[in-house]
Amino acid sequence: MSAANPLRVGWIGAGTHATEMLLPQLTRRDVTLAALCELDPERLARIGARFGVPDAARTRDVAALLARGDLDAIGMAVGPRQHVEFAVAALERGLPVFIEKPPGASAADARRIADASRKAGKPVIVGFMKRYSTANRIAINIVKGPDFGAPASFLGEYMTAPTYFVKDVDYTGFYLHHCTHYLDLVPHLMGRPLALTVRKHQLAPGKLLLHVHFDFAGGGLATLVMGTHQSRATPMEWWQVMGDHRRVEVRNVHEVRYYRASSFKVDRADATLADGEDTLVWEPNLTVAANEDHKGYHAILGDFVAAARGQAVNAPTIEDGVRAMTVYDAMMQSIETGKTVAVG
Repeated sequence: MSAANPLRVGWIGAGTHATEMLLPQLTRRDVTLAALCELDPERLARIGARFGVPDAARTRDVAALLARGDLDAIGMAVGPRQHVEFAVAALERGLPVFIEKPPGASAADARRIADASRKAGKPVIVGFMKRYSTANRIAINIVKGPDFGAPASFLGEYMTAPTYFVKDVDYTGFYLHHCTHYLDLVPHLMGRPLALTVRKHQLAPGKLLLHVHFDFAGGGLATLVMGTHQSRATPMEWWQVMGDHRRVEVRNVHEVRYYRASSFKVDRADATLADGEDTLVWEPNLTVAANEDHKGYHAILGDFVAAARGQAVNAPTIEDGVRAMTVYDAMMQSIETGKTVAVG
């Protein structure tokens, strides 16, 4: 494959998330959607036609898709178990892989993919797009910058509604498809977690609240609130990291506030906004053209395309997936026992 030619991607899974969030952003890149696999024949025909996949390159059989000789990479958004099976099979064919999170249903599942990735010498990029949303990226770069100091505290909320997982009364989908985003983001900001403790409160069937407390190797602390009892029509996300005389906040995935050690102004006739000490605020111009990427899908898929071409990228890999799922396993154990659980 030449860098001058479009990357030929075979895609597995044509559900709503793939077709409304991922494939529209992937195909804005220098990519040809060369083959599509989907079990539902009506969706296969409709989505294949939407994205220009030839009839002969549409299949309901993953093995048939992977057996093609005209693919440079594989992408997928299916279920946790299928992510493992299909990612390992693609890697055994020597193909780079993009998988939506979660990379399996446990850390052991993620390790299977990681082992196959190392054996094949091919990258696996995991869809932790929370690192890529514009506001989060700004705030992450502040936290990791030279002036912020060691992060001391994370506070955050990541909520959803009961209707989002209405067919999943045991909350498995909530844990795997919702919570895992922040089980990647919190360690990405704060470093290696040593232990966590979960407190659970079920307001009513389908309405769950979790408070997750983390302890980190560097001494930092975190409290993450997640639940299924808020309206989807209201803001669902907020997080803050504190350093030394500094803190940065992200509100509703689009506004960043960076607080520094500002001086008091009440008794100063010359009071003004001072560079280097007063609060900075950023939010996007939401009237701008659609090339803005405030959720982060376009950016993370761009890194996948670059990684599949052999370029070095700073993207969440399957090793990050192993870390997130190790935290997930500890969270599930703490939910079950009500005790503090060591991570890893």
